[in-house]
Order: sequence, then structure tokens, then C-alpha cells
Amino acid sequence: MSDETGATTGATTGSEGAAEPGTGGTAGGPGRRVRVVLVDDHRMFRTGVQAEIGRTEITGVEVVGEAADVEQAVTVITATRPEVVLLDVHLPGGGGVEVLRRCAGLMAAAEDPVRFLALSVSDAAEDVIGVIRGGARGYVTKTITGDDLVDSIFRVQEGDAVFSPRLAGFVLDAFASTDAPPVDEDLDRLTQREREVLRLIARGYAYKEVAKQLYISVKTVESHVSAVLRKLQLSNRHELTRWATARRLV
Repeated sequence: MSDETGATTGATTGSEGAAEPGTGGTAGGPGRRVRVVLVDDHRMFRTGVQAEIGRTEITGVEVVGEAADVEQAVTVITATRPEVVLLDVHLPGGGGVEVLRRCAGLMAAAEDPVRFLALSVSDAAEDVIGVIRGGARGYVTKTITGDDLVDSIFRVQEGDAVFSPRLAGFVLDAFASTDAPPVDEDLDRLTQREREVLRLIARGYAYKEVAKQLYISVKTVESHVSAVLRKLQLSNRHELTRWATARRLV
């Protein structure tokens, strides 16, 4: 196991073959094995995923490494060459997209390519589209069950594209259009974590609920909200909600 300051080591996408998790599959069947690296900046979450899917004799999943930020992720993935990486979208050091960029060569390998499955609390269209454009083979949210996550891992290992319900529509819409999305300079001022907090606040979550969703403290939530209001020159959460709704972020 790793902590927050260290790590243990032990493609193109399309709509063809896309599937929602939990629609069949034989993950964990006799003789099936897949080597996985967990990348998430919350140690408790990594521990929970490890406990849920890492019983190799039952699930067929062998967790061979963990990482808490971009630098650790690149180091561990390069060292272990797993078949599948479970990748959080929002990570210190540049986010999941930066991990994908720096691992492009491993994804494109002619033999034994490393495949990525995004696993995130966020279900925002820009997050989904960003990592899929970066080369991830699928995107599931953290509400997924352990059995469905194992099934999704094996599907990605086999080359399928896997999405949580409704997220596939974001990808189909994005790749059906040849127009680049417009640049929103106001939104670009926000960090990835600030965008997460903004989105949940705009949906009506209380600070305690946001803290629970993002595995951070209430004080940290308050700090992020203050930063968002300052950067966007807004006065309160009601204005923030209107701003986010106008941009279809909720």
C-alpha cells in the first residue's frame, strides 16, 4: 500500500463496442487475471477499492501498484506495466489528462498496451470528454458497485469501451461534432477541484455533503467556495448557481 507521499509498485476511442457496466460479462471467471494500478489522491478510497476488488482468487484482479498524484502515477505505471489503470480525473500535478499524455507511448504499444479506465466522483461532460480524448477506454463514476467495477476492468482489458449510464451520450455527442468546444475564460480560471466544488454547490449540496463527496474537510470546501466566488466575481452561492446553470455545468 502507499501513502500520500509515496507509491508502491508491485489508444484511440470510439463508440463501437461501448457498453454499460453490469450488462453481462464473466469477470473473475476461472483462469482470468488482470493486473491493475490504482491512481487516486485519497488513500482511504484506494484502500476501499483494494478491499473490494483486490481479492485476486475471487475477482481475478491483482492490484500491482498505487499512486496519489501525477508523478507517482507515471512512475508506477511505467515500472509495473499493468493491463489496466483505474485513473481518477482530478489529481495533484495536472490531473488524469496529464497522466494519459505522459503514458501515451504505453497506450500505443503494439504488444501489451496499458489501458485506462477513469474512475471519478465527477460526471461532468467536460471531464468525461477530456479523458476520453486523452486515450482512456472508459469512464465510470464512484457510485459503481464492486462487481460492476471488476466487470468493467475486464471489458477494458479486452479492448471494449465502458461507461456508466448516461455518460456515453457525452462522448457520442462530442465525437459526432467536428466543432471545437468554445473556450470559457472564466471557467479556465478555476482549478479542477474548484470546478468540482462549484458543480456540487450549484446542485444544492450543503458544505458537509460536498466534503463527504470529495473526501475533504468542510473548511477546505469553504476555502474553495471563497476562491470560486472571488475568481468569478460573484457574491454568494445563489449567484454561483445561476452562473453554473447558465453554462450547463449542473
